[in-house]
Amino acid sequence: MKRYIKFCSALIALMLIVFSCDKQDYSMGALVAPSEVTINTAIVGQDATHPDGDGSGDVIIELTGKNVLSYKIDYSATDGIALEFLPTGKTTRKYTSIGTNAYRITVVAYGPGATATTVTKDIQVRSDFTPDASIVSDLTGTGSKVWRVNKDIPAHFGVGPWNTTSVTPEWWAAGVNEKVGCCNCFYTATFTFTKNAASGTFSLEVKSPDGAFTKTGALAGGLPGIPATGDEQCYPYAGGTSAFSFVPSGSGIGAGTPSTKTAILLGGNNTYIGYGALLKEYEILSISETELYLRAQGTETGNAWYLKLKAD
Repeated sequence: MKRYIKFCSALIALMLIVFSCDKQDYSMGALVAPSEVTINTAIVGQDATHPDGDGSGDVIIELTGKNVLSYKIDYSATDGIALEFLPTGKTTRKYTSIGTNAYRITVVAYGPGATATTVTKDIQVRSDFTPDASIVSDLTGTGSKVWRVNKDIPAHFGVGPWNTTSVTPEWWAAGVNEKVGCCNCFYTATFTFTKNAASGTFSLEVKSPDGAFTKTGALAGGLPGIPATGDEQCYPYAGGTSAFSFVPSGSGIGAGTPSTKTAILLGGNNTYIGYGALLKEYEILSISETELYLRAQGTETGNAWYLKLKAD
């Protein structure tokens, strides 16, 4: 009985303490969207003589603003808006289109409660680039050279994260002959790279009598005749020819990682290399007279695809 009385007394005392506490005000303050958001840019080498920079294509970007929790950025609206996180608000971007080109930078600044403010800035940047002569000769031979995906080696096709630290298909890599059963067009397609000596230009011819191997068919604008969405398979494709250029790689892969820092940039929308669901810039990780190893950004955000080709 004494224990019961003590328990009741303790319970009453606890209730008095709880209900005697001051009532707290937990109301949320006003949600203020980011303001004074500014895109600050410095084009490397820019001066009175070189208004569009020194030809490196490098632009130092720093974002500032009030009430900002995080930023997303798109570096050029010419190929559509694809925003990516820029946690520090600072980066150096290499613009790789040869010559002097205009770009529109788009930034979304996020504040409390999912508030957001969008700003843009137009810049003009010059990019000069001459590829190493050995890369050109290895790719095009004495004028033209035919390449195809090398199905006879492991990891001739693979995928990993699109970032600046991973340069391997760490998520998945194909085994020998892996796509023969479902998608043999992947291996029968040929890619002929040609150097036009008279004009100093380059072209790519794609022949794929068994169809184009792709998941979505979505290069920038889409391969002709291939649906914008669909499962990974061989789709009817009549082949195509387009110009291409050598550009400094825009992947941002750091020093010491395996890469030539040179990329193949395809012109138009009617050609591809190996796999259709890739963007048009293919970084050359390594190349010899007989082997070509490429890395390209997938049309699905965050994917880096790897391709190993052999000379025919």
